[in-house]
Amino acid sequence: MALTPLDLTAGAAVFAVALAFSMLGLGGGMLYVPLFKWLELPLKTVAIPLSLLLNGITTLSAFLRYWREGLVDFRGGLPAALAAIFAAPVGAWCMGYVPRDALLLIFAAFTALAGLYSLKSSAREASTAPPLTRRLGIGLSLGAFEGFLGGLLGVGGGFIVAPVLMYLGFPTKQAVATTSFIVTFASASGFAAHAAAGRLDPALTFLTVTAAIAGSQLGSWFMAKLAKPVWVKRLYGIVLLAVAVKLFWDG
Repeated sequence: MALTPLDLTAGAAVFAVALAFSMLGLGGGMLYVPLFKWLELPLKTVAIPLSLLLNGITTLSAFLRYWREGLVDFRGGLPAALAAIFAAPVGAWCMGYVPRDALLLIFAAFTALAGLYSLKSSAREASTAPPLTRRLGIGLSLGAFEGFLGGLLGVGGGFIVAPVLMYLGFPTKQAVATTSFIVTFASASGFAAHAAAGRLDPALTFLTVTAAIAGSQLGSWFMAKLAKPVWVKRLYGIVLLAVAVKLFWDG
């Protein structure tokens, strides 16, 4: 299995993306597709399926680390994950009936506000999660929103989940860890939908998957052990504002 310079470049870039995004409980899907397009890989048969696969691998790897650290709130996260799975097809069905560009602009504005909130609230930190009944309600509604939005716009809504959980009172690290759990389900569903059309090169796939696992393990370890909540919130704010700019551009 010979590796080409393109494979090595893709592997290094995937490692960097997985390292940064796993600290936020995300998979990096917003960057993987543009990255593979920049490397001139076929969009529908390589870039999108491989991006979805790596997105799920990154969040799954980070989730397993956070699980071992006892940071994942399964009582709030499982309802959100299940709601996202069922809501995504509804969003996909509605895609043909709703102006996509207008929704992108609205979503971009919402993302920008979430980013500004993360930066503004970085100095404050919650101490306990909400009561169980409230967590169940939050999980169902938030998961349904994320799944519907992802299916409707074709973009992951995972980068909104953690800021919302922080706003509702979840401690920063628990919010990030629970987000990785929720996003893993959505990523697996998306990859399954596109896998049949995929034409993935074995060498490129092996290298990028290995890089995603290594980067996500390092990033999630750093977040769980060393990162301070103020750092995570500030990084989230910067990432969200960057995503908002991209969404405004796409719209």
